Amino acid sequence: MTTLLAGTVIAGFGLTAASAQMAFDGPTSGPKAAEGKTIVVLAADLKNGGILGVTTGVEEAAGKIGWTVRVLDGAGSVQGRTAAFGQAMALQPDGIIINGFDAVEQQAALEQVAAAKIPMVSWHSGPKIGCDAPGGIFANVSTDAMTVSEEAAKWAVNDAGGKPGAVIFTDSTYQIAIDKADRIKETIEKMGGTVLEYVDTPIADTSNRMGPLTTSLLQKYGDSWTHALAINDIYFDFMGPALAAAGIPGDGSPKAVAAGDGSESAFQRIRTGEYQAITVAEPLNLQGWQLVDELNRAVQGETCSGYITAPAVVTKEGLAKMGDSNQFDPDNGYREAYAAIWGK
Repeated sequence: MTTLLAGTVIAGFGLTAASAQMAFDGPTSGPKAAEGKTIVVLAADLKNGGILGVTTGVEEAAGKIGWTVRVLDGAGSVQGRTAAFGQAMALQPDGIIINGFDAVEQQAALEQVAAAKIPMVSWHSGPKIGCDAPGGIFANVSTDAMTVSEEAAKWAVNDAGGKPGAVIFTDSTYQIAIDKADRIKETIEKMGGTVLEYVDTPIADTSNRMGPLTTSLLQKYGDSWTHALAINDIYFDFMGPALAAAGIPGDGSPKAVAAGDGSESAFQRIRTGEYQAITVAEPLNLQGWQLVDELNRAVQGETCSGYITAPAVVTKEGLAKMGDSNQFDPDNGYREAYAAIWGK
């Protein structure tokens, strides 16, 4: 685990501010644990490392607070997520966590949940972070997505000596993905770099699309393509084989730069220098604990905490100093802090 200065971007994952011992900067007070609650996690797609990491954090926190958790996997499709909502309503849970998809996609279902007076919290459900998110969501947990996007873009520009040739990957199914990609593009161009192409391809189909797309883009742009930037790590889960087939080494160009989420597979790629240069990682496990805390506040009619976690710029150099961990899990006492709030 890594000690961080929450509320700021931690550059290099362990190279700067992370060296100082800092206390958890999240909430210090709130309601004691509501007893005997059953909650449902609606996961957009458990193949996505960010969503899986948050789900793991929710399960860990629920074990501490004493709640029962049921995880339903939307399996990467709108239809799957709609079906999961139907299953959730049939279970009549005390609370629902929307994990990794835009709330507006399931507006009709959200209205049913609100009408049933079932509290909802979310992770990455839309562009508004924090309390009172659209769709009747009590709290939308995330880092500042625009900060994450800017940090990824700045790294690419600096790495290219000020003149990157960038291809940006996003998914217009999600408004937050569009907003992040737009900010990446804006930042790169403002700093004097070039955006060669803005590619809209579904996250749910990256396993099929990224190989052919990568080959096509290499043929189109050649050496002028220096950096690939994506709105999360999953795009790079499937890019490496096409780059290898083209004779490009793991640390060659185009370098892969992810504006979130900090999945285990991304950390492994960065650590080994195999087809990913950096990720701007979120503290996924901490955010799982935060989701449970926010839901505990919601079920008891309390106010949302308003806490926003800090991301970290994760590099190979930083990871070399951090042991074998393949997750950004800040060693700032958040587990103990939340347990104290809940009286556990």
